[in-house]
Amino acid sequence: MSINNVPSLLINAGLLVAAFCLSAATQAADEYSDALKVFKESPVVKVYFTNSYGYAVFPTIGKGGIGIGGAYGKGQVYKGGNVTGRTSMTQVTIGFQLGGQAYSQIIFFQDKRSFDEFTSGNFEFGAQASAIAITAGAQAQAGTGGSTAGASAGPGEPGKQIGHYNKGMVVFSHAKGGLMYEASLGGQKFSYEPIK
Repeated sequence: MSINNVPSLLINAGLLVAAFCLSAATQAADEYSDALKVFKESPVVKVYFTNSYGYAVFPTIGKGGIGIGGAYGKGQVYKGGNVTGRTSMTQVTIGFQLGGQAYSQIIFFQDKRSFDEFTSGNFEFGAQASAIAITAGAQAQAGTGGSTAGASAGPGEPGKQIGHYNKGMVVFSHAKGGLMYEASLGGQKFSYEPIK
């Protein structure tokens, strides 16, 4: 290889890296758009988009375990429909659980206080926290403990979920694949990094 070819090799390598980064950014944007579309199409969830102070969406959380389990996912936090920062979730659980699962999750914040609590950088759900599953036939608890929810399995019936804020937050999840016997949010820890 001659020294004359080095600049063109560097330019080509730079273009390849730029194309890869653009492709990854487009794929990530599509992931968030797809997850938000699923939640906005749910008659139970869509009212929260207009009535909440903000929300955090996680397009894919991977979870798995046999006795001891773990979960991880990356997300974005929104206020007024605009992204304010990035968040990540980790969870370690001990107890009866078996299998693996991928799901989307959205957390709605009722007011500025709950939004600020989540975006403080070190938020964690308590042991009793559960999510409302928006898939037909699912049963789960709502919010951060308290209200129950269920969904009808009939194809023409919209479901009878009830979602109420508890401690200023309500959580919905949508299964993407896999099967796992364990629906608790307890122990989910969140980090937050504002967009500068």
